[in-house]
Order: sequence, then structure tokens, then C-alpha cells
Amino acid sequence: MKSTQNCDVAAYIWPAYTGNEMRTRLFWPEGYGEWQSVKNAVSKFPGHDWPRKPLWGYVNEADPFVMEMEIEAAAAHGVNVFIYDWYWYDRRPFLENCLDEGYLKARNNDKVRFYLMWANHSVNYTWDIRQSSLQDTWIWDGAVDRREFETIASRLISTYFRLPNYYTIDGKPVFMIYDLANLMRGLGGAEATRDAFDWFRKEAVKAGLPGLHLQLTMWSELSFNLSGVDGGATATTAEVVELLGFDSMSHYQFCHFADIDRDYDEIMVDVVREWARIDAAYKIPYFPHISVGWDNNPRFREFRPGIVRNNTPASIGKALAQARNYLDEHPGRQRLVTINSWNEWTETSYLQPDDLNGYGYLEAVRDAFVGRDSR
Repeated sequence: MKSTQNCDVAAYIWPAYTGNEMRTRLFWPEGYGEWQSVKNAVSKFPGHDWPRKPLWGYVNEADPFVMEMEIEAAAAHGVNVFIYDWYWYDRRPFLENCLDEGYLKARNNDKVRFYLMWANHSVNYTWDIRQSSLQDTWIWDGAVDRREFETIASRLISTYFRLPNYYTIDGKPVFMIYDLANLMRGLGGAEATRDAFDWFRKEAVKAGLPGLHLQLTMWSELSFNLSGVDGGATATTAEVVELLGFDSMSHYQFCHFADIDRDYDEIMVDVVREWARIDAAYKIPYFPHISVGWDNNPRFREFRPGIVRNNTPASIGKALAQARNYLDEHPGRQRLVTINSWNEWTETSYLQPDDLNGYGYLEAVRDAFVGRDSR
């Protein structure tokens, strides 16, 4: 039957399930990306819901035929936008293969649009289970200076932003920033970051675009160093967001602002409370976010505390309905919901079908945003 969907449902994609990017061998030497950690994961305590197996297998998501299958499944269940985690380290992109070789070469990629979240955090050994206990040892710095920022921005405009299936708001390509503090550190403070953003927007217009929609990844309320050096003046997230001119916000993960070591339904009480706080504190639109879960034990040999409990498809369905209701209560803005995630298996926060819940999470998305009559 005809779809009744009237919301854009955007799921984050962690583009590490491929061996096509040779630098992934640094973390996953078996040669098929972070599937290595998923396949080798073990239970850490009685009742722990690991190991889990993907019903689609340990597929290469840089293969366009694989992505054609995934796009069909996403679209059929109401996921009509992918937000690709996008990386840049050592003056070059990292993990672009799943986007460039998989999604963009898929013949049906018009069914699910995409946009980018610049995951500009620095990298330690979290991705390498052999050394993941070395949390204070850094491999790559995610901060960039102005010259490199301009190189990145120009490349994004020319390579991605003008594609017909790139996601826009008011015609403007949406670009999300994950680690604002790291960005400000590299660029040299708030004023320098605002100047870089102004330049970025002008370059987008020069390229024939109507502008640029800058989106912030929200965490908890933080204190930012405005000067870019130690000892400088500080400001809250709300003050910095207004100063830098962001256009909208969403979250990436519940664990960034909520206590996740409890039942899912309890977590959602705090999530809804946080949405209300954001409404009161910020002038720009917030797009509601739903995380499927959290448990990153597959990335570690030792037990890691902090596990979302009872995140059943039924509970996820109720949370998605709350996000839909939030949009209903905010008419006049883009109807966009973000979900963590399409495939964050090693953080146990994914929509893809597994041997525990089958297609339950995807069916919850479909029921919340497309309607049962569209099956």
C-alpha cells in the first residue's frame, strides 16, 4: 500500500564494515573491518546478550550490491536518510569507501538520501581490541587548522553537497559537526571558528548552492574555551551555538548526556526531559534523537560497565512515537528524527536485523513513521 510517511527518519552509519580501506588493517587486521570485533565478541557475564549475529551476514558495506539490499530494507521500513560518519585524519579522508563505493554506486540510492556528520574526534585505541585499554594513547588528532579546514570544506562542496540525493533543509545541504570543542581548538577559538563558518557558507553559495545548514551534535551542557588556548574565557554550549551561528541540533547517542546503565524506559524519561530543557535554552530547532541502545563490550577484552537494559523493539517503538509526537508539537519546522544507528554493532545500537530480535527494530520504525497499513 501507499506509504503514509511524513517524517524524515535519519539513521547514522558507522562506515567501518569493510576491508577496502587499507588503514582499517591497523585496527582490524583480519581484513573485513570491525566485523572482526562483532564476530569475535563473547559474553562478559551470565545473561549478557552477546555474542550476536547479523542476519545479513558479515557483509562488505562498500559493495554496491550489498548497499542496494540495505537501501531497499531501509526504505521499506521508513528509514529514508542515512547520516554517514565522515572522517579526516593525517590530511586525508578515512573510511569513505562505504559511502563512495557502496552507497553512491548503488543503483537505488535515490530511495534513501544521505548527509554527512564530520566525526572530528581524535582517535585512541578503542577500535583495536588488542590495545583498547590504552584509552589515553592517541593515534590521530582530529583537530585541523584553518588551511586544512578550507581544504576539507572545498572538497565536501565539490564532491558531495551538490549531489541530487544529498539531504537538504530549505534547499541547503546539511552538514553536522560532532566534536565542536575539537574544531574550536584546531581553528583557534570561537571567533576564528565563526569566521571559518562564514567562509564555508560563502563558498557553498559560490558553488551554486543556496547556502549551508550547519547542524551541531549535542552532548550535555558543556563549558567551551572561547580563546582556543588554556586559561581563556569560557561559555556554555547555548552561548557558543548562538555565537557560531548553527542552524539546528540533534544528538548522536543517549550516553552523551544520560545515565544509560538502567532500563530503557527509565532512560527515556530523562531524554524527554532533556528535549524540554533544550527547547527552553536554545533558539534554533532541535531534531529529536532516539538511540537504540548502548553496550560497547565487543570492543574490549575486559568488562565495560554501562549497558542499556530491556531495549526491546516494543520499548524502541514507544520512544520513536515520543519523537514523532515531539515533532507534532513543533509545527513549522523540518520533520526530522535521528536514530543511532543503522549499524553500530560494537556499541550495540543498531537497526539492522540480528539473531536476537530479527527485524524487530526496523519494524518499530515502520510502525511509528510509515504505519502498519503500509506493510
